Amino acid sequence: MKALIWGARGSLPVALTHKQIRAKLVAALEGAIGLNLDSSDKVASYVDQLGFDVRGTFGGHSSCVEVQVWAPSAGGSDEHVILDMGSGVRPLGGAKLARYGPGKPQTYHVFMSHLHWDHIMGFPFFTPAYIPGNRIIIHGCHEQLETAFRRQQESISFPVGFDQLGAAIEFRRMEPGVPLEINGLRVTAKLQLHAGDSYGYRLEHGGRTLVYTTDSEHKLEDTQARQGFVDFFRDADLVIFDAMYSLADSISVKADWGHSSNVVGVELCQLANARTLCLFHHEPIYDDAQIARVLAETRRYAEITGEAPLRVVSAYDGMEIEL
Repeated sequence: MKALIWGARGSLPVALTHKQIRAKLVAALEGAIGLNLDSSDKVASYVDQLGFDVRGTFGGHSSCVEVQVWAPSAGGSDEHVILDMGSGVRPLGGAKLARYGPGKPQTYHVFMSHLHWDHIMGFPFFTPAYIPGNRIIIHGCHEQLETAFRRQQESISFPVGFDQLGAAIEFRRMEPGVPLEINGLRVTAKLQLHAGDSYGYRLEHGGRTLVYTTDSEHKLEDTQARQGFVDFFRDADLVIFDAMYSLADSISVKADWGHSSNVVGVELCQLANARTLCLFHHEPIYDDAQIARVLAETRRYAEITGEAPLRVVSAYDGMEIEL
């Protein structure tokens, strides 16, 4: 099982500004003073040693994660798993079209955490939805699942109506706590605290477990709910976790805003004996340097508080995590 991050931002997509790009260039060039970088190999080696926040970017697409579960089927339709359809699903669709072309039908199983716009906004730009022969099965626990997808493609909002899409599109309701089986993949949904409700997903296949839990607030005083999430995370190989706020913000000025913090993510994963925590749904006002600082602080916190090692990473557009 492998997780591919196509969109790691929360609330809305963001892009690097010219000031941010200039700051990266200045930092890189200042670090190169006196290093005699007189060949392409030396330049490349120097760049590779820079911090990720300088040499790269955590990206700006809103929530979308692909989970690679099955090897391509021989002689039949390939099947894919997608978690949420934020703006990151647009490049995901482009990559699938580039790989398979329009002539080989594909099946996409989509699991929706909830229906807020940052999590569905990429669907009208998901190229496979326009190709006849493709099949898109959208799973979720919300009663308004189909309504939300259709509404954003009404003529007042988008030039292509939902009924003009070429793919066969199905909507299937799930029940929280009731596992769904798809070709050996076991998917279980869990209700989370968020405006309008959201749902986390536990995916199990081939002895590996991935938990996707975004747009979820955790009240520190609610010990029963806390234990429920510890059980949901239990022994997961990877937990992709909503760490949008600092702990201070999440329990003060941004309490009841429906999101969590890096500190809570560490504590839940430690209690559940999870192996890797992936910080996700980054605050859109954070630049790359701030996200890098949060990552460093989170790793330090996990190191000094945990009895067992917990690997901590920060999601970025294009990231691949092998389970």
